[in-house]
Amino acid sequence: MSTEENWNEDLPEDIKRIGNTMTRMRIMIGRRIIGRMALARLAPGLELSHIDVLDILRRTEGDVTVGAIAEGMRIDPSRGSRVVADMVGRGLLKRGVSQEDGRRSIVEITPLGTSLLQEMRRTKMSVIEDVMDGWPAEDVETFARLFERFIDRFECRLSPDTDLLPDQKKS
Repeated sequence: MSTEENWNEDLPEDIKRIGNTMTRMRIMIGRRIIGRMALARLAPGLELSHIDVLDILRRTEGDVTVGAIAEGMRIDPSRGSRVVADMVGRGLLKRGVSQEDGRRSIVEITPLGTSLLQEMRRTKMSVIEDVMDGWPAEDVETFARLFERFIDRFECRLSPDTDLLPDQKKS
């Protein structure tokens, strides 16, 4: 066994399986296969970053600025501004004025952007349904519950401003 393979030999087998599966998943997600499939079919010429912007707008409550989009995408504000300008030009977004502070410029999804986002979601859900076809209902429920719990804790663990994981918080 090479040194590279020895580094995790003391870990429990289930933890190794989860780590190996996460690597496979990261490769698929890193290539963003579902998003690319949907874009090729629905909106050739768009980039995955456009879908990221639409998703940030969908998930964010209240006014969304270009700066908030750049932060959500972890990109430079000037790059965020260029992406938003491109999307405005394509009719996916529109600029508006904040109702709370008329000096602030905000970004909103247009009906075309909403339609594209909904179709992307339908495509993703269709792939997930296909992958889970034939699974017993209780397996799907168990997987959904455990996967959500895993991702919640994973996100918490990666968040630098969180001391405790959700199930460790004191009431």
